[in-house]
Amino acid sequence: MELTDINVIKRILGRHGFSFSKSLGQNFLIDPTVCPRMAEMGGAKEGTGVIEIGPGLGVLTVELAKRADKVVTVELDTRLIPVLAETLDGYRNVEVINADVLKTDLHKLIDDNFQGKSVNVCANLPYYITSPILMYLLESRLPVENITVMVQKEAADRLCAQVGSRESGAITVAVNYYAETEVLFGVERECFTPSPNVDSSVIRLRVRKEPPVKVNDEEFFFKMVKAAFSQRRKTAANGISSGLGISKDKVGEALTLSGLSPTVRAEALTMEELAVLSDNLLKVR
Repeated sequence: MELTDINVIKRILGRHGFSFSKSLGQNFLIDPTVCPRMAEMGGAKEGTGVIEIGPGLGVLTVELAKRADKVVTVELDTRLIPVLAETLDGYRNVEVINADVLKTDLHKLIDDNFQGKSVNVCANLPYYITSPILMYLLESRLPVENITVMVQKEAADRLCAQVGSRESGAITVAVNYYAETEVLFGVERECFTPSPNVDSSVIRLRVRKEPPVKVNDEEFFFKMVKAAFSQRRKTAANGISSGLGISKDKVGEALTLSGLSPTVRAEALTMEELAVLSDNLLKVR
């Protein structure tokens, strides 16, 4: 069964009375080269287990199942469960869970399914919920090696930007705190049906054993980063002051203590500078 053949896709979906959901960001791959590359570069191989999110028709699932010992795939859309039962028939190493990944205990999922195996995440993420899923995976501090996902190209550029560069944002800092990022390859919009309005990229996050910086209060650090980037056209001081309710004088004092200009913008700050600023803000606030 060639799951990237548009005629095969139409026949399968027709049998199940399935129609695409814009609200769930459903676009199915019709380029047969993409998923094998993702599975290979995502670390699916003998001795590994893979968590997949949003399998759609199961195109990537099949490629993962050919390579990994076991694949557990989490699908929110109940209508796709009977479709997946058909497309994944014959793959005994695949388990499909009908659930919202953001409400799923992934530590338990790993304990129940992947004892003694190295674990990776590999997924074509729905664009509308890319950041919440990535942050849930990272903040959960799962025992996984890599997270390899396809996302909107613009999101990929932001996620994989260098902290301290013009392209960086709060999500860049947050993701880089937990993982090393890289863009693997691009995927044009014509590779999907229905064709989205944007191109995509496949990125890989290598989960860090330890964060690249030490901060005295991790929760406060992330709150400060979010506030600093909240007003991109203004200085970091303005964003932090209004976002955290700390007086501009105190923020200015913390910037001076950190050896930073009072007019510095958030995107110009490196991870190390943000960490120092966070600790100094805690001292003076």
